[in-house]
Amino acid sequence: MSVSVFDELKGKAGQLKDKAAHLVGGNADKLKDGVGKAGDFIDSKTGGKYSGQVDGLQAKVANLIDRADGGNTPGAATDKGSPSA
Repeated sequence: MSVSVFDELKGKAGQLKDKAAHLVGGNADKLKDGVGKAGDFIDSKTGGKYSGQVDGLQAKVANLIDRADGGNTPGAATDKGSPSA
């Protein structure tokens, strides 16, 4: 009954993880570079007003990319450094 629903959700989560890993597939550095450029663009358009939030989001996205890539990219989660307030 409810166990089958959780099993189904667990299976779907595994499928999504596999799909993310396939999409990242060795392009983690390129993806993180794109995230960095997007953050720099946002900072330039806002005069750095939200740089702390942008840096934090960049770090989180880099971490997600690393997790999808299986952690195969060294030092990836700290590309922009620690977010400033």
